[in-house]
Amino acid sequence: MSTKINLLPWREAHRKTKNTEFFVVLGICSALVGLLGFGGFKYAEDKVNFQNERNGRLNNEIALLAEELKEIKELEQTKANLLARMEIIQQLQSQRPQIVHTFHEVATRIPDGVFLQNLKQSDNKRMIIEGRAESNARVSALMRTLDRSDYFSNPKLEVIEADQDDGVSTFRLVMSQVSPHAETTEEEDNGL
Repeated sequence: MSTKINLLPWREAHRKTKNTEFFVVLGICSALVGLLGFGGFKYAEDKVNFQNERNGRLNNEIALLAEELKEIKELEQTKANLLARMEIIQQLQSQRPQIVHTFHEVATRIPDGVFLQNLKQSDNKRMIIEGRAESNARVSALMRTLDRSDYFSNPKLEVIEADQDDGVSTFRLVMSQVSPHAETTEEEDNGL
């Protein structure tokens, strides 16, 4: 039998095999770490993409709601305009008979010897009457009869001028208009 003698240094061969094993394990660990990193990156990327899709859907819904809010605001504006028009129409409807009462009261309250030249309404509450009278006493009688009216109050004489040639007085009278129906409805409302 012959003896085998290993001439190669065994330590160097052992170191080489250990280094090879180390690099193989290092490669496998690097591959595992790379796979784990890639998996984590893909997971995070999927989460980000999911959140971006969700944000996109929310932005689309917000845009739709903004359009609906815009339509609602336009409808509210239209509603406010219609309500304002309705209120104006109701005011006009309630004031329609007042002009008839005003002319009737003026016509029935004018004493003999007084002639009206101008009748003007301003501020919906103030009435200006200009005219001529045979004497100042006739103007005083007109003021008294207008003061007793349910549709006029507080008559004030602004101007009165007597013409020396004719003996006729020119006058200007200002008074407030009152709606007796509004006062009675307010009293009825307060009584309930």
